[in-house]
Amino acid sequence: MSKFMLLFMIVLNMLVCGCQAVTVQDDGIRPWPENPWYWQYKGKPVMLLGASSDDNLFQWPAQLLIPHLDSMKRVGANYVRNTMSDRRDRGFEIYPFYKTGDGSFDLNRWNEEYWQRFALFLDETAKRDIIVQIEVWDRFDYARDNWPPHPYNPRNNVNYTNEESGLADEYPDHPGRNNQPFFYTTPGQKNNEVLLKYQIQFVEKMLSYTLNHHHVLYCMDNETSGDEKWGAFWARFIREKAEEKGRRVYLTEMWDAWDLKSDEHKRTFDHPELYDFCDVSQNNHQRDQAHWDNFQWVKNYISANPRPVNTVKTYGADGGTHGNTNNGIDSWWRHILGGVASARFHRPPSGLGLSELSMASVKAAREIEKVCPFWELVAHNQLLSEREENEAYLALKEGEVYVIFFPDAGEVKLDLTTSQPAFSLKWMNVRKGQWDSEHEVTGGEIISLKTPGDDEWVAVVSLKDNSR
Repeated sequence: MSKFMLLFMIVLNMLVCGCQAVTVQDDGIRPWPENPWYWQYKGKPVMLLGASSDDNLFQWPAQLLIPHLDSMKRVGANYVRNTMSDRRDRGFEIYPFYKTGDGSFDLNRWNEEYWQRFALFLDETAKRDIIVQIEVWDRFDYARDNWPPHPYNPRNNVNYTNEESGLADEYPDHPGRNNQPFFYTTPGQKNNEVLLKYQIQFVEKMLSYTLNHHHVLYCMDNETSGDEKWGAFWARFIREKAEEKGRRVYLTEMWDAWDLKSDEHKRTFDHPELYDFCDVSQNNHQRDQAHWDNFQWVKNYISANPRPVNTVKTYGADGGTHGNTNNGIDSWWRHILGGVASARFHRPPSGLGLSELSMASVKAAREIEKVCPFWELVAHNQLLSEREENEAYLALKEGEVYVIFFPDAGEVKLDLTTSQPAFSLKWMNVRKGQWDSEHEVTGGEIISLKTPGDDEWVAVVSLKDNSR
């Protein structure tokens, strides 16, 4: 049968069945078929590395957004987190809904400037091949000080009352208490049709922009501990809306639990039919060896259905509330060598954002990638000896490349007894983002690796013909 006839028969069958073709966009972001632990973009495998200074960059005015994206691009960062958030953290954030003359909001009408900013953000990230991971709902937008002025609050809109919506004027508790009915509206929960109508309109409006692009990933929530039926509803809803337009999208949920072995995370791990990838950012609340071990547990747990595992938030910055700068750098590197598909430094003050230190790490990782792509490496600490807990971490391409991350000054032994005799040893200064020194080492034996200084270092041992 000719290609023309085969195509004709496929189209005819679709028409007869009344079904819509779903396109897996080869140029779009999707799991890499050859190694589904990693992503593919524009037909090639890609490691997603990020460092950005806000969680909702689309709200930034163009004069701030464009230089920020350009700075990311220059150092090799290609990954951002974007909550669809309207918290007035910086003062220039705006709400998505139209504000009437008396100051009330109309949830049936849009604030076009909000969506123009969103469109610009999508266009500019696409131009720079920067992958966007959207979080549709952020629980912090709908609690404490952020709720009293919010358009969804009944006292601020012309669309419903407290009695009609089931919403109160205030929710002073931490959103982790799950007291906000906003997150219980779906048919499988409280079936709040009054409020769900406006939530659906918002998501459909968002999709009217994002489905025109191929560089967008979707996460339902920011670190939720709520009812799993909520996220599952929106995952199915977004997938169905995409399929109606012949598109294939990739979805996940982000849970709040710091322990990746918890039942919360298994809601994602155990359901590859619903969630195409995993986000384990909360592992970054762990420290040192536990941080590595817990992530390796995840890799083993989902190994029967391998999927990309993303970390869109790496906590840790001096002066922040979730660890110091050492913690942030160490966690980012441990995840990269451990096998994540993405790693991004969290925004200040809880992370390093786009700063000299985060940019140095991204540059360093891109230099190492020139020696060996990360998707060709496998975590394998077993070849390290005389290693103390959290002293060093190894990922390798057996017999060719060995990449060892040192969170601080240290010395370990590397077993090269089964490998070729001629290797190059190069030291990467993580905090400067540049190579420090290089010399030849002999394979066929156990060699010693001692860091040239304090703080973080990466040793790259590669076949002489493989080093650049």
